[in-house]
Amino acid sequence: MSEPASISKGIAARYATAVFELAIEENGIAALEGDLDALEGALTDSAGFRDLISSPLYGREDQSAAIGALASKMGLSSVMANTLSLMAAKRRLFVLPQLASTLRTLIADHKGEVTADVVAAKSLTAAQQTKLAASLKATTGKDVKINTTVDESLIGGLIVKVGSKMIDTSIRSKLNALQNTMKEVG
Repeated sequence: MSEPASISKGIAARYATAVFELAIEENGIAALEGDLDALEGALTDSAGFRDLISSPLYGREDQSAAIGALASKMGLSSVMANTLSLMAAKRRLFVLPQLASTLRTLIADHKGEVTADVVAAKSLTAAQQTKLAASLKATTGKDVKINTTVDESLIGGLIVKVGSKMIDTSIRSKLNALQNTMKEVG
């Protein structure tokens, strides 16, 4: 990991831990999830918001005023609004994407959930997703939230990533393994 990326993750982790602990004290996990939905939506949809948090052209006062106005407009909880104001005052808004990601992980751990990233050769039906989630729950012992993407180059099968574990049942990987075996023989 590059040094700036690890510094950003460290900063984000400290803010995320503080926000998460405050949310637990106030029984505000549901509100925190709503705040994250709003912030992640703004990060995805608004180039102006992304510029505000990352551009050095905006001063502390400009960032603080803009974040205060946006927090009230988005209906963010007081914990999140105060945290964003503090981050603006400390010129730390650039870590907001990492903060959101870290908070999602902390909330999932708190709820006993885990996220599985699934890459499939074609779109999975609701029944297939339900069956896969049940199978993964039996394996992990936690409720599983599935994020699916489609990659037609897999030809068939799935690639499932849960935490640091990966299961690759794609036909592409089986063909690659067969090709490597044939190279060793010849």
